[in-house]
Amino acid sequence: MTTSVTSPTPATVRAIGGGPTRSVAAASWTALGALLLRDLVVLRKDSRTFVLRTLIQPFLLCFVFLYVFPKIGQGIGGHGAVQESAFATILVPGVVGISVMFQGVQSIALAMAQEFGFTREIEDRVQAPCPIWLVAVAKVLSGAAQGVLSAVIVLPIAAVVHAPGVEAHLTLHWLLILTFVPLACVAMAGLGLVLGTSFEPRNIGLMFGFIILPITFLGGTYYSWTKLAPVTVGGWHWLQTLVLINPLIYVNEGMRAAFTTAPHMHLYVVYPVVFGFGAVFLTIGLLNFRRRVLS
Repeated sequence: MTTSVTSPTPATVRAIGGGPTRSVAAASWTALGALLLRDLVVLRKDSRTFVLRTLIQPFLLCFVFLYVFPKIGQGIGGHGAVQESAFATILVPGVVGISVMFQGVQSIALAMAQEFGFTREIEDRVQAPCPIWLVAVAKVLSGAAQGVLSAVIVLPIAAVVHAPGVEAHLTLHWLLILTFVPLACVAMAGLGLVLGTSFEPRNIGLMFGFIILPITFLGGTYYSWTKLAPVTVGGWHWLQTLVLINPLIYVNEGMRAAFTTAPHMHLYVVYPVVFGFGAVFLTIGLLNFRRRVLS
């Protein structure tokens, strides 16, 4: 079925009944606010599901790696409280980063799989009096906001789930937190938009197997990028080079810079690259979104 969706073209939009006029831009921003408000209401009604969905994976990661392993004498990062605490310091920001990524995927990609499915629920959204691309931007902003909430929820939980003597040494750098965390959330929400508009609903399982799983394990959640240097072939640091195509590695390195004093990638690399990934994801996602809506 072909659905034709057009945006208002006149310079002004006249209210029904001959009332006062308002510009197309004003009508678009009003529609954007309404779309975001709708998502906020839905999130508030499903707040328990959101919290459980946000916490389950980070809690299990910290529980297994930082509590169970030290308790049974299989501490990760070396034996002894010092080495295990160093690993905890590396892991906790990585857990926050991976939570932000999964929030973008779950809140956007999985939702779009349903909306672009047989019921075509997306058609209700694109009938809003605003350009099609603004509908997609609303979804990205909603996903980014949920990513920020997930970071706020996950960080204190991950910081306290550990065995006695195994403690993550956190140092909050507020300037980095207030600038980098929102940027990372927007970039990961953009990734969710790309995935949600690139995979057919029936192939959503392939997305996790071929995209999400490699991104997760090669995204520096359990290790710092600077520690990959010993993995070489003929003097070439192949793994350290290969993972540079993974956006999650930059997100996790930025999280370590924001929450710890552990070694991390230079921020003058992290910020531009995360911004670049976000711009690329948004561009591709918006183009895919328009194509899927009009097809």
